[in-house]
This record gives sequence, C-alpha cells and structure tokens, in this order.
Amino acid sequence: MTRADMTVPPGHPLDPSGRTVLTASDVSRALRRIAHEILEHNKGAEDLVLLGIPSRGVELAHRLAALVRDVEGTDVPVGSLDITMHRDDLRSQPTRAPMHTAIPQGGIDDKVVVLVDDVLYSGRTIRAALDALSDLGRPRAVRLAVLVDRGHRELPIRADHVGKNLPTSHSEKVQVRLAGFDGGEDVVRIAGGDTR
Repeated sequence: MTRADMTVPPGHPLDPSGRTVLTASDVSRALRRIAHEILEHNKGAEDLVLLGIPSRGVELAHRLAALVRDVEGTDVPVGSLDITMHRDDLRSQPTRAPMHTAIPQGGIDDKVVVLVDDVLYSGRTIRAALDALSDLGRPRAVRLAVLVDRGHRELPIRADHVGKNLPTSHSEKVQVRLAGFDGGEDVVRIAGGDTR
C-alpha cells in the first residue's frame, strides 16, 4: 500500500471533473511568499512556532519551516495541534479519532504561534484550534496562515497569510493534495458546484 492509499480517506479521491486552480509550482510560490510574509511581519524568526492543524496543515507547517530556514538560516520549531475534541460539530458528525498534538520543546508561552492549515472556509476549524491552543499555554500572539481561503466565513476569523484567495460557491469542494502527505504532485482543485 502506498502512502497515498493510507492517507486519502476512501470515498475522497480527486474528482476528475474538477478544475485545477493551483499547480505544484503555484503551491511552491504561494508557500515561499507566505514564509516571507511571516518573517517580515515577525521581523525575523525569533520566538516563532509553527503549529499545523492535521492533517495537511502539518505538512504545510514543515514546508514553511524549511523555507524559513532557507531564508533566515535558523530552525523554527514545528508541531501539530489536534482540534478534534474542540470541534462544535461533534454531535452531528461521525465519530472522529483524535489526531496527535505535538508541541515543540520550549512550549508556546510568550511565543508567536502561527497556526497553519490548508483551507480556510467557515472559520470553525480555526475557532476549535484557538480553544485547543488555550488549553496548552498562553502565546504572545497567534496568527493564521492558510494555503487557500475560499470565503464563506460563519465566524469573525481572518487569515493573516493566504496563499490564494479562491472565491467558491457553497456547493463546490476545494481539494488539496500535497506530495509529502498524499503522494503524487501538489495540486489544488475545485470540484462540484451547481450544474444548472
């Protein structure tokens, strides 16, 4: 079984009728720009901690850390933040297995924590991440970096660093595949939508 076979849930393959909106080179450029924005906003890499939201957010956080290292010559701590038990849809959604939370040595207290996720949609995942983060410590600041912002916010949450603003309809699905997580090449596609 390949890594992609183990990580892409059954029933969630890429929709062949979808259209590609970001190629591998587009994703690479977007991540490089996000890394530079994070460094510029923070005035360097001091006190930065990158926390990826499983599952693809963790892969993106590691890639951003590598880009920061290339620019600054310093390693930025990277971890993962499971939000499963902080979700507000636990009663209505199928049971989910908790993922792994890994806070870098040194913790998050008085650090600038950048939450990293693949797609920002309603804002509910980020609200859950903020709740989970508050259980673990008290950062000096929390910022949000996402590869794609598709709009349709239900909560007053905004990303600080966005790879691509991608207007979508509620009926469309944004499909992100990352080489280091899914296998194959990086790609972002839009599928579905109203067929009138």
